[in-house]
Amino acid sequence: MNPLYPARVRHAYWRKKLMSLLDLAPVIPVVVIEDAGTAVPLARALVAGGLPVIEVTLRTPAAREAIARIAEEVPEATVGAGTIRTSDDISSSVAAGAKFLVSPGTTLSLVEALEASGVPYLPGAATVSEVMALAERGIKELKFFPAEAAGGVPYLKAMGGPLPDVRFCPTGGIRVDTAASYLALPNVGCVGGTWLTPADALAAGDWGRVEKLAAEAAALR
Repeated sequence: MNPLYPARVRHAYWRKKLMSLLDLAPVIPVVVIEDAGTAVPLARALVAGGLPVIEVTLRTPAAREAIARIAEEVPEATVGAGTIRTSDDISSSVAAGAKFLVSPGTTLSLVEALEASGVPYLPGAATVSEVMALAERGIKELKFFPAEAAGGVPYLKAMGGPLPDVRFCPTGGIRVDTAASYLALPNVGCVGGTWLTPADALAAGDWGRVEKLAAEAAALR
């Protein structure tokens, strides 16, 4: 950042630069989009409900187009790509407009590619050893996946003792009635959830229902 810029500009820049992805919203919707035509109204409904951070998973052929449409037409949303597994996933997602990247797990080659991507990322981890290996690289904000299957709230609470400087976005099997127990943990910044975008609501174009679910989730913290 050029030191000749006005102080208020420099401070705004660093606030944005240092803002954690985990602090933008209590819940990150984890979205599977089958039809890219639903991407924009879906994103607008989530933002209207108070959830501006949206993870579009790369599980369908429509995912990258959906990311591109949201990035272009819903600027108030922070759209990212999930289910990142390869360097090609990273490059194509960033090219589509993804502002952050999320992986289900982490290999050495993948974390190196994530580090080189130029955008924020949440690498996946499910064990203490995986968390420690990432922390050794200075990566201390992670996705905990699959949250419920890997031990859920008790597991994360136990990890907070020896690893108090690592924070998580647990994802996988979390429901609206269990999200609050995760969010109450000091080492959890937010949770990821699929319950906000039910397949039948997307198929019917019921954006009012999506907005209502988003509003309920936004009120969790």
